[in-house]
Amino acid sequence: MKYDRDEYVKQPSPIGEELKLLFGGAAQLVFFEIGACEGEDSIKYSRMFPQATIYAFEPLPGNMSIIRRNLEKYGITNVIPQPFALSDAPGDAEFFVSSSTRQPANENWDFGNKSSSLLQPDKHLELVDFIEFTDRIKVKLSTIADFCLRHNLSSVDFIHMDVQGAELRVLKGAGEFLRSVKAIWLEVSKIHLYKDQPLAGEIYSYMTANGFVLVKDETDAVTGDHLYVNATYVDPAIFPQPPVVRNTFLSLLRGKIRSLLFSHRK
Repeated sequence: MKYDRDEYVKQPSPIGEELKLLFGGAAQLVFFEIGACEGEDSIKYSRMFPQATIYAFEPLPGNMSIIRRNLEKYGITNVIPQPFALSDAPGDAEFFVSSSTRQPANENWDFGNKSSSLLQPDKHLELVDFIEFTDRIKVKLSTIADFCLRHNLSSVDFIHMDVQGAELRVLKGAGEFLRSVKAIWLEVSKIHLYKDQPLAGEIYSYMTANGFVLVKDETDAVTGDHLYVNATYVDPAIFPQPPVVRNTFLSLLRGKIRSLLFSHRK
């Protein structure tokens, strides 16, 4: 399979049906994509919910430039790029920048720019050894709570989070605003890909302690994604019991990364 940005944007979201159940009839919505990378998922959500306002947070200048180009390319007007990271406190922080010099030359896809983190890499260096972390930059930080206060947002309907091990920091930075969020789709890990990274079980404990219910589990032995809904606003009974469901495109993508890894080890 050829990996291509245009093809990815066309693929349905792995939680598309759940989002329709949650927000299908809503007139106005606020979405956050935290760790937006190149903005493709924000574009998907924009197409699904053209009435939504989507804030796309991405601290890497190179990725932010790609986001802006992609929004123009696809004619997206309801995604608002935010060129900084979210964490548990405002300020500045060192950011570990991922890259790869071993890119397939015939694919319109960057495997190297999707692993940057506020945390120092750990097992990631062993499991995906064609991804390098040779650069560090200083990035601006805000929090969900501060951003909502500055933009007069009383609540956030949906958060998509892919922050490479900094999930708990971002969640804690929401403060009391966390209880106003309707649903959160976030990446989790079962091993320490990054140093001091909270694992999937710790994320689960934090989410359930704050009134959220896990309604979809799309993880493998190492990593994957969880969908949580806020039981205060959503009856979890409308969802089936959380199965392990693997989106075909994402599974193939992870398989591609592993095949690249093993081929480079030969």
